[in-house]
Amino acid sequence: ARASHRVRDKWVVPQRSDEDKPSVRPPERNLAVPFRGHIPGGMRPGKKVVVVGVVDSCPDRFHVALTCGIGSAEPPPDVALELCVRFRDRQVLRRACVAGCWGDADRAAPFFPFIAGQPFKIEIHCEQSRFRVFVDGQKLFDFHHRLTSLGDIDTLWIKGGVSVTKLA
Repeated sequence: ARASHRVRDKWVVPQRSDEDKPSVRPPERNLAVPFRGHIPGGMRPGKKVVVVGVVDSCPDRFHVALTCGIGSAEPPPDVALELCVRFRDRQVLRRACVAGCWGDADRAAPFFPFIAGQPFKIEIHCEQSRFRVFVDGQKLFDFHHRLTSLGDIDTLWIKGGVSVTKLA
């Protein structure tokens, strides 16, 4: 068997030049949550992170975060974007942590896209001045960068009431 068929420790994000090639396939099982994966090369304008999963049948909340430092302990000192999906009050909170200090959470969203027991697809597009986040193809919000060194944003964290089926 070729080396590419081994289970990988790292989460490999396809680069722009790889769009014609097949994407790396995860093992034929859910990726374990809590999940922490490396984003090679960090974020940059034009790059996106995609999380496909299923909400638990009786969820309380789940978190998706883009952070700096794959080797750092939880919580990392710099969090470029943390999404906290809360089912009790049907909110998607967004905030950042710079040098260990959390900023105020953004709460406004046009809709609440997550349903207990149902699949979802979150896309986080990195642009020059913001992250633009889509759920199931619908724009949910923009989050302007609090951390400006985008290349340092190299880790994806997922925890809480979801199972993850695919990352890209």
